[in-house]
Amino acid sequence: MMRLLALTAGLALALTACTEQPAGEPVVRTMLDGSTPPEEAAPSPSPTATLATVPSDCQVVVFEDVPLTDCIADPAKHRIATANAPKGGQPFGSLSAFAATVDASTIAFAMNGGMYGDDLKAIGYYVENGERLAELDRGNGTGNFYLKPNGVFFGTGSKWQVLGSNTFFNTVKDRPQFGTQSGPLMVVDGKLHPEIQDNGPSKAIRNGVGVDASGKAHFVISGAPISFGQLARYFRDEVKVTNALYLDGAVSSLWDPGTGRTDGGRVGPIIVVSKREGAVQ
Repeated sequence: MMRLLALTAGLALALTACTEQPAGEPVVRTMLDGSTPPEEAAPSPSPTATLATVPSDCQVVVFEDVPLTDCIADPAKHRIATANAPKGGQPFGSLSAFAATVDASTIAFAMNGGMYGDDLKAIGYYVENGERLAELDRGNGTGNFYLKPNGVFFGTGSKWQVLGSNTFFNTVKDRPQFGTQSGPLMVVDGKLHPEIQDNGPSKAIRNGVGVDASGKAHFVISGAPISFGQLARYFRDEVKVTNALYLDGAVSSLWDPGTGRTDGGRVGPIIVVSKREGAVQ
């Protein structure tokens, strides 16, 4: 069982994610077969953290001896959107660059939101403000993204979902307000992905998303290197989601204005959770 820790500024500093990754590493960051690319061997923390000034929607927990930060988006309090680049501009490339373009008081938190190419643009399905900027990818390939089933995190208004890509293709007829495709699904219909080892040797700073039975979205990022199996079990056993989607590894990053945490790292699509006007925070 997890043990809830106090979310202090000092711990926020210690749990910041890994440093910026070099260019030229699209889609594949880590492999489920146990291989680990050299750049993931020693993730290091971002230097940016300050004292908390507003309440945070993120809590630090420990699961199977690994610290995790679980940020919860509540449909009654929050909105979710995706962001990749300013209108007509180049991709933000980092959470700090995105943060510089918005009013931080309106943001609950933001996190890297899926796979991307060398140009920092989304690989696979990507919808921003109701505009589809990249098509659903149901093809075959190598790496985590193509480990079937992969999936889509998407939503409109206060309804958010994670579905397998084929299920999404067959059942979702209306374009959502936001959507991002990634892979693999770590939890599939309440069970661990069949190709994920219980505790594989490949470990990295990783993050993912799942929606619980009450409709709240849990964005979870590890504070230390973690295996796919451990992260998947947290979503299955503690959050109790039907489906959980892997977002990325090593470049996994969080911006939490409530604690002043701004992780460094090279990011493509960004999932932005903002505060609903008038909602009790």
